[in-house]
Amino acid sequence: MINSKRLRIKNISKEHLDQQITVWGWIRSSRFSKNVSFINVNDGSALSGLQLVIDNQKLVVNRGELLTGSCIKAEGSLVVSSGQQEFELQVAALTVVSAADEQYPLQKKRHTQEFLREIPHLRPRTNTHLAVGNVRNHLAWSIHDFFHQKGFKYIHAPTLTTSDCEGAGEMFRVTALNPKDLAASGQKFSWKNDLFGQEVFLSVSGQLEGEAMALAYGEIYTFAPIFRADPSDTIRHASEFWMVEPEMAFYDFEDLQALILEFIRSVSKSVLAGCPSEIAFFAKHIETELEARYESLLTHDCNTIAFHEAQALLRESGRNFEINPDPNKDLATEHERFLTDHYFKGPVLITNYPKSFKPFYMRLNDDNNTVACLDFLVPGVGELLTGSQREERYELLQQRMKASGVFNARYDWYLETRRWGSAPHSGFGIGFERLLMYLTGMKNIKDVLSFPRASGRIW
Repeated sequence: MINSKRLRIKNISKEHLDQQITVWGWIRSSRFSKNVSFINVNDGSALSGLQLVIDNQKLVVNRGELLTGSCIKAEGSLVVSSGQQEFELQVAALTVVSAADEQYPLQKKRHTQEFLREIPHLRPRTNTHLAVGNVRNHLAWSIHDFFHQKGFKYIHAPTLTTSDCEGAGEMFRVTALNPKDLAASGQKFSWKNDLFGQEVFLSVSGQLEGEAMALAYGEIYTFAPIFRADPSDTIRHASEFWMVEPEMAFYDFEDLQALILEFIRSVSKSVLAGCPSEIAFFAKHIETELEARYESLLTHDCNTIAFHEAQALLRESGRNFEINPDPNKDLATEHERFLTDHYFKGPVLITNYPKSFKPFYMRLNDDNNTVACLDFLVPGVGELLTGSQREERYELLQQRMKASGVFNARYDWYLETRRWGSAPHSGFGIGFERLLMYLTGMKNIKDVLSFPRASGRIW
């Protein structure tokens, strides 16, 4: 068995000094001289690798097989390093498991993110993407742990759906029918002949199903991939990404805001404590203000303003925005960035947007013009999450659905949750990758997704 003898690099400590250990990994760099050979190897368990030292008089190796990218197994004695690293391995035996040649694309030099996106199957072997993967893993576990500790139930909403939660129409249609077979038989396409007998989509959100579960279990959350057929090709958009969506019965708007701030601070604190090497790496190479970003998030009070107040700040700013602020339209990205990056210089909660451009499920305020919703905006990213108290009143929800054009049989089950035992409830949705971008300083969502899918191409 390999694992009975293998020691992960992240687990190497002082207790292994002067002991015989075995490590496996991939060569990051190699340097050869007449008497000594140096190899840096990484097994993916830690951001930093382990230096292997080979005495060329005692161990003869094939230098042509010890190139960057090669997979090797090394056995030897762990000693205190005379260089910058803490330990090094004096190699007694070395096996080349699989050699890489000079055409291996990840040579020892700086590569652009654009180049690395062309080789998503290899880029996890770079320091940047190994660090992204480490933080992604820790962040995911911290999210599950947060909700578990608070007694939330983790539920799985369906991926196939007949309803458009957001009402934007940016959905992928799914069919089991083969267009070639239809063309060969002369049949016309009809949803009635499809597997489900009706039009079906990939889900853009698990919220509606989550609400139904919350009205039975009390407090739930989903953490799953969702799909948007959005043609936008920006640093913030992807066609497939992950969403965290909690829904809570018996939560009003104030309860919702308190939970959001507790959630953001809890998972951010967990990443900062659990991934110190990675955060230091990102602060040095990706985002120099990253540590200040964490300090602001964890130690400063979050600014909270109503939508009409935000509009006033934008109008009074004296800035020439490409899109003029409009009280009847949602905030543009440049408006969000002004508020977070320049005016407040930190996160901000914007509440109570006009109902005219918000989804049907948001609770109508007493002014009959705005809804009890919020956007959480952060510097460098913009909108990080959105949430609302849900409309629990049957008649008002029905009216909003009619006004929004989604009042049809596909949503009968959703309306029925308000007919029998309805209760005040709230929820929010946060894009996992956007949160990951904020906590690492990475600038493009395609660089925090393992295999990005976005408008124009699929990697």
